[in-house]
Amino acid sequence: MAEPGPGPSRAREEEPDPAGKEEAAAPAPKKRRLAGGERYVPPPRKLNTGVSFGAEHFAETSYYFEGGLRKVRPYYFDFRTYCKGRWVGRSLLHVFGTEFRAQPLAYYRAAARAGRLRLNEEPVRDLDIVLKNNDFLRNTVHRHEPPVTAQPIRILAEDEEVVVVDKPSSLPVHPCGRFRHNTVIFILGKEHGLRELHTLHRLDRMTSGVLMFAKTAAVSKRIDEQVRQRQLEKEYVCRVVGEFPEHEVVCEEPILVVSYKVGVCRVDPKGKPCQTLFQRLSYNGSSSVVRCLPRTGRTHQIRVHLQFLGHPIVNDPIYNMEAWGPLRGKGGKIGKTDEELLKALVEEHRSKQSLEVLGIGEEDLNSSESKDCESSGDCTTSAEAEPINGSSCPAEDKKDPERDDVAACPLNSDITLETLDKDKELSLCGNQNGQGGEKGWEEKDPLCVECRTSRRDPSPKELVMFLHALRYKGADFEYCSSMPEWAMEDWEE
Repeated sequence: MAEPGPGPSRAREEEPDPAGKEEAAAPAPKKRRLAGGERYVPPPRKLNTGVSFGAEHFAETSYYFEGGLRKVRPYYFDFRTYCKGRWVGRSLLHVFGTEFRAQPLAYYRAAARAGRLRLNEEPVRDLDIVLKNNDFLRNTVHRHEPPVTAQPIRILAEDEEVVVVDKPSSLPVHPCGRFRHNTVIFILGKEHGLRELHTLHRLDRMTSGVLMFAKTAAVSKRIDEQVRQRQLEKEYVCRVVGEFPEHEVVCEEPILVVSYKVGVCRVDPKGKPCQTLFQRLSYNGSSSVVRCLPRTGRTHQIRVHLQFLGHPIVNDPIYNMEAWGPLRGKGGKIGKTDEELLKALVEEHRSKQSLEVLGIGEEDLNSSESKDCESSGDCTTSAEAEPINGSSCPAEDKKDPERDDVAACPLNSDITLETLDKDKELSLCGNQNGQGGEKGWEEKDPLCVECRTSRRDPSPKELVMFLHALRYKGADFEYCSSMPEWAMEDWEE
């Protein structure tokens, strides 16, 4: 699995000024004289640090609905990255073979012959080319996204400053890993015309409920200050296994991230300090509805603390699994190493054909583990260049969007990796209007493993987890959603 790209200084390509004004072009840097056979590398591009999802991104593909699921038609997409420092002096083939193992080397050779790999915007003809500092690499892929629930995003409130929505379970907030169009940001942009939104807080992909966005950077900064001063209050409701204690329970166990790729955490003395208050609301004889007040915002904090207390969320696809052992992680007793735990979790979902519920695929598991950024809730780093093969899918979402991405024309061929001859080019049309996915979604791409893979769709029920963000309160605002059906006192399993 690929590491995140370089920092914000190299994250995005330059985008047009929103006001439509053009700045005076800076004088082009003088090229130094190259030694015989030396390859020229252009300087890094000037960057725009603003948020940037526009019509061209939303037009890359379209949705369709089937069996209670929202699905995305496959589309062509460019992953881009600058050369990492550790790649300098290594061949492109060596980098692919050691750091991008989601695909076999045969795939990258075929992709180069098909014109899908570009170095400094020139087609890569020889994978033995040695990388240099500031090299810019682009990889065009045929992209498939996992399905999410077909439940609509409900607008709870909107004014000139904020938009507040009721997020369904299974939807990531921002593009992350395998998700792009099946995210809250893209659906709001495509179906509600809400664009250039600033995320004010985070919800895990499987958590539903109140999600708030600022419409301007000034509003975002003002509310961020309330976050830093701990003036915000978040209230959740969940349904847990067994009879939860009637009295208030406070859990202060530190939490450690085990894997950002699979999205797994556990209680550990080396973890980050955190605190959650719990209060039982009802008990129906087999499960309890519990009110949760997190005082900190660690990744999966509520879910991990409930598991530690011996009352995991009823249908939690991670923390209420047999892989945690006979006690299912109660009291932090697991009896496995982290590696053994991850393997057991993946195998349990693989046996149930439910890896999609975790938001990962087999190709993600085949890639090397990355040093993902640490975060709370969702990944809050600035936008960074995408992994070149798109296999990286940490549990958390990236805060800001990707670069200006270009769709490519579909390929009309039944050529396989093995039969793709060196003299046969599957050229890309360089379609700039973002319609490539729309035109070619029904066609099989000759290099795409997903096109040749049959997967079981998750059921709508599998995409719902009984954890809901009920209320979000600040110094001068308060937003609530209605209680979910599964949290009603008379609800029966």
